[in-house]
Amino acid sequence: MKYLKILLLSLLTLPASAQTTVRQDPVIKQMVDEVSSQNIEAIIKKLVSFKTRHTLSDTTSKTEGIGAARNWIKAELEKYAAASGGRMTVAFDAFVQPAGGRVDKPTVLKNILATLKGADPSDNRIYIVSGHYDSRVNDVMNANAVEPGAVDDASGTAVSMEICRVMAKHQFPATIIFMTVPGEEQGLNGSTHVAKLAKEGHWNVDAMLNNDIVGNTHGMDNDLKDNTHVRVFSEGVPSTAIAIKGDTTDARRAAMAINSLVGNGGENDSPSRQLARYVKETAERYVDHLDVKMIYRRDRYLRGGDQTPFLQNGFTAVRFTEMNEDFTHQHQDVRTEKGIQYGDLPEFADYNYIQKVARMNLSVLANLASAPASPQSVLMSTSGLTNKSTLHWEAPKSGPKPAGYYVLMRETISPYWEKKFFVAGTEYTSAYSKDNYFFAVQSVDAEGHESLPVYPKAGR
Repeated sequence: MKYLKILLLSLLTLPASAQTTVRQDPVIKQMVDEVSSQNIEAIIKKLVSFKTRHTLSDTTSKTEGIGAARNWIKAELEKYAAASGGRMTVAFDAFVQPAGGRVDKPTVLKNILATLKGADPSDNRIYIVSGHYDSRVNDVMNANAVEPGAVDDASGTAVSMEICRVMAKHQFPATIIFMTVPGEEQGLNGSTHVAKLAKEGHWNVDAMLNNDIVGNTHGMDNDLKDNTHVRVFSEGVPSTAIAIKGDTTDARRAAMAINSLVGNGGENDSPSRQLARYVKETAERYVDHLDVKMIYRRDRYLRGGDQTPFLQNGFTAVRFTEMNEDFTHQHQDVRTEKGIQYGDLPEFADYNYIQKVARMNLSVLANLASAPASPQSVLMSTSGLTNKSTLHWEAPKSGPKPAGYYVLMRETISPYWEKKFFVAGTEYTSAYSKDNYFFAVQSVDAEGHESLPVYPKAGR
């Protein structure tokens, strides 16, 4: 609690940009520093050595194809789990993907989940980090070509695996799942299955981080070399609010959700946007020479990723992707043409950059899994006309008890939170008008770990 009091005296109403060098958990910083570019390089080169990891490739060979790759990934994760004191379990999540679309016959696919069980039995929150381990070339149905997939997406798989290695030795109140999935290139098959399990099983997934194409630092068209920026893609109006049509109970609820969000000016304050802001603010405190670039869309043009099924099932999720892509090294047959080397080869991966992306993921996961859950029933009072702003909320029902809360505030044209005010109770009145500023509330513990912010609904 002494730490929190000192923290609050120094940070009470400072702009968010002035806070970034102060709030570091030394244990989390130690974990961040332990992430190894050499380990990441070794993982990627091992995955490339299987020649192809196409979803429809061989599953019987011990040295080639997706079967050999997934067996190796699981074995590596089991080595990491040995350091967890029995708290981490590693398992295949096997299912049959029916024939259709980019899957030409019923195929057994296997997600790989390393689950680090939360230490607080009253805390049912789950955080997921993922990369996809399948690969492809020009012809998405060609399962026999050399398909190295070093950046797309051995890089994301390596991020999930390497931070699993580091974090397995530590305890957190909430549960963390380190996931690698197949079938992304064939239609988001693996992630769709896990998202469905999560929804049907009522998993309390508080955030999902998808790492896809996070290893290249050279832009194809602009010749830019940039190893200091990473993009985080986040949707605005939630997918679940716009996907339901017709005159049904669910459709009416979806319409009400849209009206509530948009009517209060919250187009940029969806749960995923809050997660993206949290990623930027947290990662830039822990990772040197990394600027997180917030992109206000679910994904890039003509592309998709494994965050999408989670969004469509009502979970908060974002996607990480390198700043400038080189499409001569994505989805390409390995070849040399007019002096240009095509193919997703390991020599085009920047392992120090992937290390920074992994450190970003770890810093976010460790802070979220250590923090109390977000406050509930956050409301902006609209009981009368006033130039003041009164918010009230309820404490989280489970997990660690908050030491207090931060009320966050920003200009309506600002993408980032600019001021924060500590509150010990569950109500706060600001002299700043709710008509002129955006507000949110987040929980905080005595060590300064913060939950995801919650944008208020209007209420009396």
